[in-house]
Formats: sequence, C-alpha cells, structure tokens
Amino acid sequence: MDLGIALYLGQSGLTLGAVYALLALALVLVFAVTRVIFIPQGEIMTFGALSLVAIHAGRVPQAVWLLPVLGVLSSVLDARRAGQGGAAALARMLGANLGPAALALAACYALPLGKLDYALQIVVALLVTVPLGPLLYRLVYQPVAQASVLTLLLLSVALHLAMSSLGLYFFGPEGSRLPAFTDGSFQLAGMPVDQQTLWIIALSAVLVVALFAFFNYTLWGKALRATAVSRTGAQLMGISPAFAGRTAFALAALIGALSGIFIASTTIIYYDSGFVIGLKGFVAAIIGGLSSYPLAALGSIFVGLVESFSSFWASAYKDVIVFSLILPVLLWRSLAQGSGVHQEDEE
Repeated sequence: MDLGIALYLGQSGLTLGAVYALLALALVLVFAVTRVIFIPQGEIMTFGALSLVAIHAGRVPQAVWLLPVLGVLSSVLDARRAGQGGAAALARMLGANLGPAALALAACYALPLGKLDYALQIVVALLVTVPLGPLLYRLVYQPVAQASVLTLLLLSVALHLAMSSLGLYFFGPEGSRLPAFTDGSFQLAGMPVDQQTLWIIALSAVLVVALFAFFNYTLWGKALRATAVSRTGAQLMGISPAFAGRTAFALAALIGALSGIFIASTTIIYYDSGFVIGLKGFVAAIIGGLSSYPLAALGSIFVGLVESFSSFWASAYKDVIVFSLILPVLLWRSLAQGSGVHQEDEE
C-alpha cells in the first residue's frame, strides 16, 4: 500500500464514518430518552433512500400509504383520552396523527415529482419517511414504555422484521442508487477528492452542529436532555414522557432518512441494506457507551476507517472485522463494571 492508496482509503473511511456518526447519534438519542435500542433505524434509512429513488423517477413511493394506516391506528389508541379533553383536544390529536400523512399524500400526488429540483425531491422523501418515527413509537413502544430494556429490544427485533418485509413489498428486491448531489472531483495534495464526499461530510457536520444547537438552546432540546438524565425527574417537572419519546423518534427518523440518502448517493442500496449499515452505527454507539455523543461520533469515524482499510486488506471479511470491534469494548466495560461492584462490596 502506497501513500496514495492510503489517502484514498482514508477519504472513503471518513465518508463512511460521517454517515455512521449520524446513525450512532440517533441510536444514542433514542436509547437515552426511551431506553429503546432502535434496531429498525436501518429500515428508516432504506425507506428514505428508496422513497427518494421512486420520487426521482417520477413515481409515488408506495411507502407513503403506510402513514395513514399508522395514523389511523394511533388515533384509535388516543381517541378515548382525547375525547375526554373536548373537541379541541380531539382535533389536536387527529392533526398530530393524520396531519403528516395528509401532507405527504398531498405532496406526492399534487406535485410533478420527476420535474422537481433534487432538493425539493429530498424534502418530499423526508415528508414520507420522518413521520414514521413518532407513529411507530406511539404504536409499538409507548404502550409498554415502563417495560424492561430486554422487552423493548425484543419489540425492536420484531419491528425490524416487519419493516424489512414491508420494504420488500414497497420497493421490490432490486437495488437502486441515487445520483450524486454534484459530479466531478478535484486534486488535493495529489489525491483526487470527489465533490460528493465533501457534500456528505459537510452536510453531516452541519446536521451534528444543528443537533448541538437544538439540545443546548431550545426548550424542546432541553426537555429531551432532562428526560435523558432522569425520566422521573423530568416528568415531575411537567415534561411528558410521550412527548419526549415522539420527539426523539422523529429526530431519529430524520437522521436515518438523511443517512440513507447520503449512502444511496455513493453505492447501490437494497430494501434490506439498512440492517447491516445500522448495525455498524450500533457498533459506534456501543463504543460511546450508548450515552456519550462525542464518543459515539469518534467511534463512528474509527469504524469507518477500519471498514475502509479492511476492504483493501481483507475485503471478504470487512464486515466481520467491523463487528468484531464490539468485543473488546464489551469486555473492557464488563471488567470495569465488575471492578466497580467489587470495590463497592469491599466498602
């Protein structure tokens, strides 16, 4: 391996790491607020990417019809409590559950999808995908919010299998790829740099900064931080756990959909591609302890670089090598916890 190849692999690793960082941040956010290990984050990613593929081709993404179905089911669950609050509360509930579905359907059937600018097509794809997050939380996780982490994990596995099957039904088994945001490359220190790579890294960085500002300078962000620190304490301060859960899942769905769009602009993506990609984001989140956003971001860059260089040295085993990174981290954390328990016993 010469310096040129190493620089090219480093560029590829940073691009992968930027995407994995977004997925890891979404996983850490959801787990901190709701204790849910959101395995279907990968399916949200593929739904966003493949919906944009359909929109770019001028077709209505069939996944948009999942929104009214989930919205009606959520409204049925919320009808009794909303009815007790009067007509205004009932209208707010119906607007929250069915409004996003109505907006997405209107956008998909009223707009000339294939003739829209690429940026507007991305917005429509987000309208189709992002509402899935809070609706899935309402239907699957909110009714058992006080269950154990293991129970919530089993629900995530079941939801992953269901959404993977729906992905096959909506998008078919064929793989698809999105066009790059911009074509071309330029030379940097003798190394060709794709403009698409810079787009992905820059947009990922902007999104991370926006999330930092959201959590530190907005009331909703501070409410999520309070819930992550202490759900009981946040509830005593008037922060609704249901609101926090829905907001966290909405942000995770937004991040997942954008991550899928970034990845699909660099490689072919299938209906089931999100599971493996999401697991790599999970590895990065585990490196961060499922609690630290900076460590999760650094772990993502590390995972991306390891995958990139592994594809050169042992391409057939690159996924195995990446997933093996989780073993020393779990072993170290297990030994650290065991040492802490031993010290507490001695005291």
